[in-house]
Amino acid sequence: MKTARMLSVEEARTFYDRFGKKQDRQSFYEAPALEALAANADLGAAHSVFELGCGTGRYAAELLRDRLPPDATYLGVDLSATMVGLASERLAPFGARARAATASGDVRFPLPDASVDRVLSTYVLDLLPEDRIREALSEARRVLRPGGLACFAGITPGTTPASRALMAAWRRLFEIKPGWLGGCRPLALAPLLGPAWRIRFHRVVVAWAVASEVLVAAPVRAD
Repeated sequence: MKTARMLSVEEARTFYDRFGKKQDRQSFYEAPALEALAANADLGAAHSVFELGCGTGRYAAELLRDRLPPDATYLGVDLSATMVGLASERLAPFGARARAATASGDVRFPLPDASVDRVLSTYVLDLLPEDRIREALSEARRVLRPGGLACFAGITPGTTPASRALMAAWRRLFEIKPGWLGGCRPLALAPLLGPAWRIRFHRVVVAWAVASEVLVAAPVRAD
């Protein structure tokens, strides 16, 4: 299989600065996967959430309004200043307990060890090369409190005839011109977790022939 070139940090930032509010148009296929993620992440027990790649803040606002406890705090980061601006506007009604910040471009989370109950990242890891995905997973382990969960969703190879065809075409287009797709490619995340994680929920959700992997996992702690 051809190894496609991943977008650089600056290329990704430029793309999503331009993309802006149009990201919300992807909800036609993202919404069912995000609903499955929220339903299986035990968010009622999460009093602090960190999101890698907050986008426009649409999902964060939904979780703060409908899923998280009233005292839950939220921090989201994103490469794109445009996205951070949109997310900040969306999160303003939640006051000081929710904020968005611009990420530096590395995957070091701006958090102390064992400081949050949930790490969330949706439709972001499929932009990253595998070495940076593994770094992000290591960071998730570092910042999660005992009993914490990592919660992910992203595009993945298809599981139905229509989704297999569409996601294979998506992969081929990514190999030709990743910038046309915002750097996203179908990714199977579960095999990358390895023995350091225990998977609590794993499902492929297909909507409009777009396949999304939904995964909730807990770090395996040493005794």
